[in-house]
Amino acid sequence: MEQSFAGPAILVEGLTKSFGDVHALRGIDLSVPRGTVLGVLGPNGAGKTTAVRILTTLLRPDGGRALVEGHDVVREASAVRRSIGLAGQSAAIQIELTGRENLEIIGRLYHLGRAASKARATELLEQFDLTEAADRAAKTFSGGMQRRLDLAASLVGQPQVLFLDEPTTGLDPRSRLGMWEVIRSLVAGGTTLLLTTQYLDEADELADEIVVIDHGEVIAAGTSTELKGRVGGDVLEFTVPDRPRVGDAVAAVTKLAEGEPHIDEGTGVVSVPVGVNGSDALIQSVRSLDEAGIETSGLGLRRPSLDDVFLALTGHAAEEEDADTGGKRRRGRRKGQPEAEKAGRASS
Repeated sequence: MEQSFAGPAILVEGLTKSFGDVHALRGIDLSVPRGTVLGVLGPNGAGKTTAVRILTTLLRPDGGRALVEGHDVVREASAVRRSIGLAGQSAAIQIELTGRENLEIIGRLYHLGRAASKARATELLEQFDLTEAADRAAKTFSGGMQRRLDLAASLVGQPQVLFLDEPTTGLDPRSRLGMWEVIRSLVAGGTTLLLTTQYLDEADELADEIVVIDHGEVIAAGTSTELKGRVGGDVLEFTVPDRPRVGDAVAAVTKLAEGEPHIDEGTGVVSVPVGVNGSDALIQSVRSLDEAGIETSGLGLRRPSLDDVFLALTGHAAEEEDADTGGKRRRGRRKGQPEAEKAGRASS
């Protein structure tokens, strides 16, 4: 591991990148103190992956500058690569090889030597609970095991800075929680981490600071608590089992709202910002819904979440699938919210 430089582990100033007419990054600024986690939050197409590719020297920016451990990602790309690790959205492992072979080969690529590569592979297999499967072909691993092996591979060179680009996408809940524990242990050991994610709870759990990116721009930054404070107050939430009556339910409680109500088209859950007088709003909502003859379930209050923050900032949810892939959206857009440009979504 190289000697650390005194400034932030990652420094980004005015970074821009376009693909033809598509502006993937529109002048973003980031600063990540060493030994901390920056969560970069945003939907597909926000520019998260483009930023990671630039910071890991895989893509040249059009403008601005980016430093990793004090090294410019364009002029000192080799030095940057020596100080970083990267685990992308898809596991970058050779599935025909065993877990041990994957790690040993990477060690040799880092010029660790045969003995050191074997020792490092054994150490990482133990750290990631893969020892029992170490000599099986990686294609026999579960999705969660492959992701752990991929993360282990990114750590062979003992990087000072680790980039994780949506590391838990596609994992089942148990594997996802397991990956969170691994990430926490890395940070506890002093690794600086930039984590991109679509999952609001993931950013909430892991990140010291959060940057929200939408359409290539930083639209908010701060701790989880600070960002939630931008929404403020309680949120009234309930489900309408009789879906055709969701609109009537919203109309019944609109007078209580201190912000625009949101309807999850997939689940029928209605979320209504009600400010600081949540208890009074809860009582009044019961009366209003009863007078309108609307049956609900799960009626209650909750504190604002990062999901509420993202909805308030952008008008749409953080987890969006590309429309041109036929994928489903986790949440419906707010009424009147325009569709994101397909070209913009394709850039990340």
